[in-house]
Amino acid sequence: MIDSDSERVLEIYKMGIDTKMATFETDIPPWEEFDKRHIKHSRFVIEIKNKISGWVALSPVSKRDAYKGVAEVSIYIDVIDTSKGLGSILMEKVIASSESNGIWTLFSVIFPENQASVRLHKKFGFRIIGTRERISQIDGKWRDTVIFERRSEKIGL
Repeated sequence: MIDSDSERVLEIYKMGIDTKMATFETDIPPWEEFDKRHIKHSRFVIEIKNKISGWVALSPVSKRDAYKGVAEVSIYIDVIDTSKGLGSILMEKVIASSESNGIWTLFSVIFPENQASVRLHKKFGFRIIGTRERISQIDGKWRDTVIFERRSEKIGL
C-alpha cells in the first residue's frame, strides 16, 4: 500500500462503513490520519484487473514499548469482490510480513454477525479471547464485538 493507493483504499473503507458490519466509524478519515494510524510495514493491497479490490494494514495496540510486538489487523474487501479468496491472500501476506517485522501477536475486533471475517480469522489460527457486549452503537442499536488473537509460532515462543 502506497500513497497513490489512498483514494481507492479509503473508498473500500467507506464500503465497510456503509455495510455497518466492519467498523463503528461513520466517517472516512483523511489519508494523512489513516496513514498515521497504521504501521508503515505490513500494509498491502490486492488488485483484480489493475484495480484495487482489497487491503490489509496493521495498527499498534499501544504506544508503550512493551507492546511493540502486538498489532491490530484491519482487512477490507470491495463488496463486489467478496468470496473470491482475496481475504485469505491478504491475511497470509500480512501474517508473514508481521512476523518478519517482529510482531508476535495479531489482534482483531469483529462484529459477530460478520461471519465471513470470523471464518477468515479462524482459518488463520486466530482464537476468540472474549466478547465485548453492547460496547457501542450503530444507528442507535447496541452492538457486540468479538476479540480475536493470533500468537506467532515463530516469535515469542
